[in-house]
Amino acid sequence: MLKLLDLRNIDGDYLAVLPRPKSAATPPIEAVKAIVDDVRNRGDEAIIELTKRFDKVELAKIEVSHEEILAAYERLDPALRRALEVAASAIEGYYRAEVHEDRTIVQNQMVIHQMTRPVDVAGCYVPGGKARYPSSVLMTAIPARVAGVEKVILCSPPTPDGNLDDGTLAAAYIAKVDHVYKVGGAQAVAAMAYGTDSIQKADVIVGPGNVYVSQAKRLVSDVVGIPMSYAGPSEVVVVADSSVDPTWAIMDVIVQAEHGPDGLAWLVTWDEDLANRADGICKEILSTSPRHTETMATLEEGGYVALVRDRRQAMEVSNAIAPEHLEILTDDYKEMLSLIKNAGAVFLGRHAPASVGDYLAGPSHVLPTNGTAKFASALSLVDFQKRIHAVEVGAAAMDLIGGHLQEIAAAEGLWAHGQSSKMRMGRP
Repeated sequence: MLKLLDLRNIDGDYLAVLPRPKSAATPPIEAVKAIVDDVRNRGDEAIIELTKRFDKVELAKIEVSHEEILAAYERLDPALRRALEVAASAIEGYYRAEVHEDRTIVQNQMVIHQMTRPVDVAGCYVPGGKARYPSSVLMTAIPARVAGVEKVILCSPPTPDGNLDDGTLAAAYIAKVDHVYKVGGAQAVAAMAYGTDSIQKADVIVGPGNVYVSQAKRLVSDVVGIPMSYAGPSEVVVVADSSVDPTWAIMDVIVQAEHGPDGLAWLVTWDEDLANRADGICKEILSTSPRHTETMATLEEGGYVALVRDRRQAMEVSNAIAPEHLEILTDDYKEMLSLIKNAGAVFLGRHAPASVGDYLAGPSHVLPTNGTAKFASALSLVDFQKRIHAVEVGAAAMDLIGGHLQEIAAAEGLWAHGQSSKMRMGRP
C-alpha cells in the first residue's frame, strides 16, 4: 500500500523519480468541456439533467431558501455549532489582519492613489460526495466577506435525498452566505461562471474540488477570476524522525488521504526503522477506520514512504513535491524552517497535525495542490479584490517628466504618446 522509495543515492533531479497524481497526467478535458458548454448553452435545464446523471438526484429547486438555512443552523448539534463558530472567529481574525488600507504615494511631483476594491460577487465551491465539508464554507466565504465582497454565493452537491446537510447549511448561515445552491461538479463551476436563471454569475470562483472541478475552473478562467493555485485533490508530506511516535506520523499521512482518490500522501524520513514499519502501521490504523475504502483508494495510488539521507535531503524532496500540506514532526523543526521553499501550509512540531489548519488555525485551507505551491499561495483577500491606481498629474509634474515621456515614446515609435505630453508642457 505505502510504496517505499529509497532516495538516499539521488541528488538533485527529484522530479524525474517522484510520482505525481495520475489525474494530473490525464485530466478529463473533453468531458469537462462538454459539461461546461452544456451549462453555458442551456442553463438551469442542463444543471437539473446533469445533477440527475451525476448525483442521482432530481432537483425540484436549485436554491436553498433562507428559512431552510436558518432551520439547519438551529437544529444543529450545539457542540458542532459552537465548534464552527470558534473556527469562524479564528478565520475572520486572521483575515482582518490582512486587510490593506488605501494609500497614497508622491513621486516626481505626481500623486498616485492606490485603491483596493472588492469584486461584486464571490462564488464559493464546497465539495460533497461521500463526505461533507462545512469547514470549506467558512474557509471560502469568510475571507470573501472580510475582503468586502457585497454578495457571496455557494454551490455544493446535494445529498441523495436532494438536500444539503445541516452542517454545510449552518456554516453558510454563520458565514453570512447570501445564496446557497444544490449543485456540484463542473456544472456548478460553469453555472457560477456564466450565470443561469437560478444561479447568480460570479466575478471570482474559489474553493477546493476534484479534478473535474479544477479543470472546469481552468476552462472558464477567461470570463471569471480564478485564484492562481490549483485547488485539487488533497496532498500531504509528513517529515518525521525517531523523536515522534510513529503512529502519530502515519496517522497524519492518513488524515489527508481519507479525503479520497487522486491525492498524494508522503512520509519522508531518514529513520530507516520508521520507513520499514510505516506500511504495517498504516494497515493497522486503517483496520479501524470508517473511511477505510476512501483512504485506501488514495494510498494505493498515491501513498509513499521516501527514505532519505538526512534533514536537508528531506526538505529537498519536499520542495520538489511542493505539497499542499507540509508537516515537520521533529524536535528541531525550527532549524528546518529556512529550508522550506515550496508548500501551501506548514505545520510545525509533534503536536501540529495538518487537521489544525483544516479547521481552526485561521488561514484558509484552500491551498495550492499538484505542485502549484511552487508559485501560488493559500486563498487570500487579494483573490477577492482588485487594485486600482489613480494617477494625479499637475502642471509642475508634467513639466518635470514630459521630456522623459517623449523620449520613451519616440523610442517605441508612438508619436501620439509623445505629443500628448508635449502639448501640455509649459501650460498651466
